[in-house]
Amino acid sequence: MRRSKRERQRLLQETIEENPFITDEELAEKFSVSIQTIRLDRLELSIPELRERIKHVAQQSLADKVKSLPIEEVIGEIIDIELDHSAISIFDVKKEHVFKRNRIARGHHLFAQANSLAVAVINDELALTAKANIRFTRQVKENERVIAKARVIGVNENGRTLVEVNSYVGQELVFSGEFEMYRSNIGKKDGVKDENSD
Repeated sequence: MRRSKRERQRLLQETIEENPFITDEELAEKFSVSIQTIRLDRLELSIPELRERIKHVAQQSLADKVKSLPIEEVIGEIIDIELDHSAISIFDVKKEHVFKRNRIARGHHLFAQANSLAVAVINDELALTAKANIRFTRQVKENERVIAKARVIGVNENGRTLVEVNSYVGQELVFSGEFEMYRSNIGKKDGVKDENSD
């Protein structure tokens, strides 16, 4: 028995809510219609394609992990995080991030990406940068993609967590920094240990 368009779209929406990773091909088979019909249904219902749904679910999962700041306040897009251990973010340098005259990225954007990643990796409701030692190693231009990698390297004598962040364009280091992070549960936290304690 063929379903009405309205009924099919209602069931389509329910199916995707239950399983956001279902493909258009699987949906077409399930509802005995063409893939084109499924795509048109999704368009009418404003349901994004599979790749966008996967990205959204991944972002939601990351947002649930990060405690120290709302995920939308992180500069760049976090693609991987293990609290109190490591994190990676991507930042695409666009027109609004560069100087008009020479198309070189303003340094505060690279710093903000690294600093917000250093905050995000801390497993605490409150994490603030107490001190930062940074170095820009090459200019970054418009349309380049900056990949920042944060690594928790230990706890210093003040009980502050040390986070090292290195940012790359391709294989080339463009920024490096060591961030001394204040946290409300000062000092030892699961997974964080003084690098000199071994």
